[in-house]
Amino acid sequence: MSQGTSRVVTPGMSRWGRYWVAFSTILRKEILRFSRIWVQTLLPSVITTALYFVIFGRLIGDRIGPMEGFDYLDFIVPGLVLMSVITNAYANVVSSFYSSKFSRYVEELLVAPVPNWVILAGYVGGGVARGLTVGVAVTLVALVFTDLQIHSYLASLAVFTLTAILFALGGFINAVYANSFDDISIIPTFVLTPLTYLGGVFYSIDLLPDFWRFLSQGNPVLYMVNAFRYGFLGVSDINLGVAFGLILGFIVALTFFCLRRLDRGGGVKS
Repeated sequence: MSQGTSRVVTPGMSRWGRYWVAFSTILRKEILRFSRIWVQTLLPSVITTALYFVIFGRLIGDRIGPMEGFDYLDFIVPGLVLMSVITNAYANVVSSFYSSKFSRYVEELLVAPVPNWVILAGYVGGGVARGLTVGVAVTLVALVFTDLQIHSYLASLAVFTLTAILFALGGFINAVYANSFDDISIIPTFVLTPLTYLGGVFYSIDLLPDFWRFLSQGNPVLYMVNAFRYGFLGVSDINLGVAFGLILGFIVALTFFCLRRLDRGGGVKS
């Protein structure tokens, strides 16, 4: 352990004690990593989302009119908050884990006397921490432009957290397969961005023609955005049970996949 760290492994420490030291060390490293460069990791998302509020909420929101019985700005707030959570949870893990591969210190993690799920949990926890930090900051910015009314705190928190976990896992997979720093921007640019912008952040799918509504239902982000919107406003275009089932199903599948990649070492030990 590094100098100044209070958490140390002692000879008589239990197995779960060692696991906790490993997890908390990785998690703390990840939190310190993005908090030290907060101007690069936290501030840009807050500024970008504030511009969305100004442009779509103040400048053209009145021309668009109410959406699902709510002011347009109120309608898009949940989607914008969740979009910031998705982007930052993903970005934190993909950049951090790829950096550990590039610097070769990931090999030290893999030979440590802890299971791979502890390593994965530490990195995912860091991604969740950054996603939630930015999400809270964006929510506070939204209070400047609108009066937020939370319909269900439990649903909002559940979607908030589960979505951050899901995309942190996605960032981990991207990092495993990335062979260069350029590779870590391909998925966010060509996959993540289209999915979020076409995920019902700025509109209700009830406004779409039948073909495009059917096509939109294949976008997993749509289910997350609508479940989160239900937590804020109490309205959703998607059945909540289906939305939560989909999110949990993806989390289980991606967790299993990540652990398999760590066990086999492909893309990690090379």
